[in-house]
Amino acid sequence: MVTNREGYQQADKEELPKKHARALKSAVKWQFFTIGYTICTITAVSFVLGGSQAMTTAWIEDMLSLLPQISFLIALLFTKRIPSKEHPYGNHRAMGIGHLLAGAALLAVGAILAFDAVTGLIEGFVDGKRTKLGEIELFGTTIWFGWVMIAVMVVIIVGPVFMYGPAKAKLAPILHNKLLYADADMAKADWQTNVASIIGVAGIGLGLWWLDGTAAIFISLGIIWDGYKNCSAAVQDLTDRRARTCNNKNPHPVRDEILALLESKEWVKDYGIRLRDMGQVFHAEIFVTPREDSVTLEQLSEVSAGVADIDWKIQDVVVVPTDPIPGFADR
Repeated sequence: MVTNREGYQQADKEELPKKHARALKSAVKWQFFTIGYTICTITAVSFVLGGSQAMTTAWIEDMLSLLPQISFLIALLFTKRIPSKEHPYGNHRAMGIGHLLAGAALLAVGAILAFDAVTGLIEGFVDGKRTKLGEIELFGTTIWFGWVMIAVMVVIIVGPVFMYGPAKAKLAPILHNKLLYADADMAKADWQTNVASIIGVAGIGLGLWWLDGTAAIFISLGIIWDGYKNCSAAVQDLTDRRARTCNNKNPHPVRDEILALLESKEWVKDYGIRLRDMGQVFHAEIFVTPREDSVTLEQLSEVSAGVADIDWKIQDVVVVPTDPIPGFADR
């Protein structure tokens, strides 16, 4: 339901068009699928760690990869709440908070893992500590345990790289959900972690013990980078950076559509906008300078309704007659 007043519009909650409602439903299903798949991979890897630093680091990264899905599902419950006196802008920023918390956890744990990997590598050189992998009997055949570890890492990469990673990457721009986009981006890059862990295990087998610690450092640095990217993007959105595309590379094109609408109004002499990204929706403040000394409520209502109709993401619109237009406004 949309509250419609002259010069002001606000949706009670996120009202999605049918296409976007289907996309959100699909995203939720993929998140539950990802959680189930990841729990299976965490369990499988736990049986083949073999004392390898690289494998242990990859295993912990798998656990951390659950954070974006859990944050998304919890935040979704809050974004459905209607605005109130206590929260007059609604609870849309819950998605951004979830994004920030997931990024902060990745950053902190990644730093701890990097420290452990570096100290372990130093101890290997100083104290001569080496990771060794034995043999196991499998189906009546004795094989090197490293082959089992490598096989597991090859198999589990199928999900994030070929299944739910690409699926979420397609859904995120439709929903303008940066947490979902970051989740998909991390999933598609999981092959790097798996390749690094395979190299680390192969290094142990070849007598290049230091490759295991080096691979662990590489994996932990990847976790730190993911955490930094997510924290940076979330903080900038939470501190009201101008609305940008899902990948944060460019200003969102809806800005140009709003400016084009204002340009078409004959009674508007000058104009500017302030577009705020609330997590999955936008709040728009429209500044207009009328050609005449006065402006009617009907004119303001025409602009607010027109802006709200441009895109479903524009959930809150305020039109402010002013002269001059504020210097911080997009024009």
